[in-house]
Amino acid sequence: MSARLARTMWHQIEPVHATLYYSPQASEEAAALGYDVSARWPSYFAWRTAPLGEAGPALVAATFYSFSPSMIAGLVPDIWATASPRQVLDARLRAMDRTLRGLLGGRIDEGVKEAAELAIRAAESVDVAHRPLAAANLDLPWPEEPHLALWQAYTVLREHRGDGHLTALHAAGLDACEALVSFSAVGAAPADAFAGRGWTDEEWAAARERLAVRGLVDGEGNATPEGRALRDQVERMTDELAAGPWRTLGEEGAGRLAELNLPLLGAVFESGLLPSVTTLGIGKIQAPE
Repeated sequence: MSARLARTMWHQIEPVHATLYYSPQASEEAAALGYDVSARWPSYFAWRTAPLGEAGPALVAATFYSFSPSMIAGLVPDIWATASPRQVLDARLRAMDRTLRGLLGGRIDEGVKEAAELAIRAAESVDVAHRPLAAANLDLPWPEEPHLALWQAYTVLREHRGDGHLTALHAAGLDACEALVSFSAVGAAPADAFAGRGWTDEEWAAARERLAVRGLVDGEGNATPEGRALRDQVERMTDELAAGPWRTLGEEGAGRLAELNLPLLGAVFESGLLPSVTTLGIGKIQAPE
């Protein structure tokens, strides 16, 4: 049940966390730092990498995994010549303060303090072994404002799940590009949704050929039964590795957090900030019973 609860709560917190990468307020804060906001990725890598400090391209490639290392090398470490990690982290909180206030308006204080307390309790219980992004975010001080503390706790939990997902992909023998090709092959997201990850057509085709040799995709690039079973295995392991903090809260605590989160989650979806087609696969891939 904990694994199933982990997936349910991921659906609750992922969209809230992800507003950082799409909100106009975050774009304005990034532009004020000096980032080129005509493209998505400079600020994305700055926002998400800053808790790690002045990380270099190898560390970012290892922790982000599904992005092309050559693409990352074109952005990192140059992003730190624009602004320091400390400046980025300060701007990140300003961006989320403005974003969340814009989403909730006069409802900013309704239930947020209780939600933050529950989310922090879950976040502080995570096992950070082999989870560098979760650990880096957990090392940050908790903001005093409850809505910002809530978002930061969601970020810890989101990165905790993501770090575990990379473990599951590695255990399945899927390299960075194969991870995306196999994900697309089961219909979780169209192949063109991954164009921004920096892989060339030749690299994508080579990854698909490697999966075909393993019997995981057919000649059209669609998942075979074996390929779908492997992706189910990845999702199941991801849920199991993400279950710890939700065991800490229990069904009742997690249910209460979901209840308190509902106005914010609804505001995110009603805002139209998130793209209609994403690479997350939420609602498409479900771990088997």
